[in-house]
Amino acid sequence: MSKRIKAMVVDEITQRIGDTNEMLVIDVSLLDAISTNKFRLALQEKQISVLTVKNTLARRALNGAGVTALDDVLQGSSTLVWGGEDIVVLSKEIAKWVKDLGKIEIRGGTLEGESLSAGDVVSLSKSPSREELIGQIAGVMLSPGAQLAAALEAPARLLASQIDQVGEGDEGEGSE
Repeated sequence: MSKRIKAMVVDEITQRIGDTNEMLVIDVSLLDAISTNKFRLALQEKQISVLTVKNTLARRALNGAGVTALDDVLQGSSTLVWGGEDIVVLSKEIAKWVKDLGKIEIRGGTLEGESLSAGDVVSLSKSPSREELIGQIAGVMLSPGAQLAAALEAPARLLASQIDQVGEGDEGEGSE
């Protein structure tokens, strides 16, 4: 490949990656064509991009975009995966496919400029997603308010119950 063509390919990779700094590197070389196609289409539906590239061209494009954390993981057959809602959702999706197909190998990734090992990616896939964390935080924040409302409502409920008991006692005496 001539230098001019390589430069065009590097520009195309850089353009496709854009300004993302959260991505994973996987190896899908053991997948057959049908599984690869199913894998790519499923990820595309979830707004996740998949790009199989030569390592040297990927390094040039990533270094040009300011992502240097993947230099150590770009070895052998490499496929870049990025997109989705966040890196946790991305890692969960890839871990699910690794479990389902068994022929995909997670090499590593990058998160905010920091390098992730394959074990880090698997650990990240087991953590709660952004939406789950927001839900947990909202629950913790609303919990004291719910407890306060219950505490304020309890005396009124007790008073209403006692009034009902007294009222039932009056009805019982008048009917005899």
